[in-house]
Amino acid sequence: MGKKPTKNSSGRGQRDLTVKVKSARGRKPSSTRWLQRQLNDPYVQLAKKDGYRGRAAYKILELDEKYQFLVPGARVVDLGCAPGGWLQVAVPRVNSLGARSGKAVGFVLGVDLQEVEPIAGAEIHQLDFLDDGADTQVMDWLGGQADVVMSDMAAASSGHKQTDHLRIIALCEAAAYFAFDVLAEGGTFVAKVLAGGAEGDLQKLLKTRFKKVANVKPPSSRSDSSEKFVVATGFKG
Repeated sequence: MGKKPTKNSSGRGQRDLTVKVKSARGRKPSSTRWLQRQLNDPYVQLAKKDGYRGRAAYKILELDEKYQFLVPGARVVDLGCAPGGWLQVAVPRVNSLGARSGKAVGFVLGVDLQEVEPIAGAEIHQLDFLDDGADTQVMDWLGGQADVVMSDMAAASSGHKQTDHLRIIALCEAAAYFAFDVLAEGGTFVAKVLAGGAEGDLQKLLKTRFKKVANVKPPSSRSDSSEKFVVATGFKG
């Protein structure tokens, strides 16, 4: 699981294997472009092969391979966990099913506004993490504080780049404050942001509460996307 897809080199005499999507009546040009991109995305195909619920699973896989925060015994909270790809990655890595003999058993908790199909080894609840008392409820479910709070959430797109940037930064800041409430000392916060100029204040905020803060664009993140991920480690408590 989790192998990085490779691209075929194109050469003389080889067919162009790119899937072309024809426009259809009633389908917007943007929808046609999205569909064509999906059909030609190697990570989409790999996700189907590996049994992940989406290509986003490889983003957390790649981030964890670099920073190693999903360790056996860790208690993990995934905010906005639908459709569940990040949960699928976390379950074996923190050993929440106890499948790795001799390793500590972790706990994986996913919360989302919508109902999410069950995943073995993960506990999933419908919850708005912005609600009053949500932090207390999460710690009740965990049976204590979290070691990792992660978020791949994105605000609904308005079609206006700067507005969308501000919305996702606000969402990320809200997730960060939630993490401040539930993380144990030494914990890790991972969240998606969009590059666009307003993330400076978020960086300053995280640097006051964590020992190290890094900005990363994992290989599986599309090159034409402005998304990147902030990885804050060593929560000061």
